[in-house]
Amino acid sequence: MRSRALVANLVISTSALSGCTLVTSDAEAPAPARTSASASASAGSSDVPPTGVRTRGDDAAAGAPQESVEGTVVRFSGAGTSVDVTIGADTPTTRDFVSLLPFTTRLEEFAGREKIGDPPRALEVQGSPGSDPEDGDLIYFTPWGNLGFYYDTSGIGYSEDTPHLGTFQASEEQLSRLEGKPVTVEVVP
Repeated sequence: MRSRALVANLVISTSALSGCTLVTSDAEAPAPARTSASASASAGSSDVPPTGVRTRGDDAAAGAPQESVEGTVVRFSGAGTSVDVTIGADTPTTRDFVSLLPFTTRLEEFAGREKIGDPPRALEVQGSPGSDPEDGDLIYFTPWGNLGFYYDTSGIGYSEDTPHLGTFQASEEQLSRLEGKPVTVEVVP
């Protein structure tokens, strides 16, 4: 009992000194709250997030159904043109991608095969399968954290590093019109 009181006093003192708030729960000893900076710096750790911060799986853990994103149409538009992508399978990566919308990015040519652009942050990939990309596929390249619009997949095979996001019907010329300019990415209502 005395050790529990010492831990509580230490946590309260530490919280007061660092400007953090104290989060208490039914656990034996209270835990200091994590700021959003420390939460993102230690993503994947087993620390408890501060009150009011949603984490992956909150809805699932609470028994609330997660809405499927399969079939969602996402528009990439800018410079007087647009390309619509239909989201493929409902995976952790596609759900995370759709959850970021809307955002703005820039596309650029890469290796004469694809146009690439960056989402605002890395996407969740755990539990999502890789893919064997085909022309007209939008993928997420995990090592670099970028989106890729494939228009020439000759010689490219299956990779765990390329979760499939969806499909599009656009020529390389249409995709080129989006290069180097702000591109808005949003769900089509």
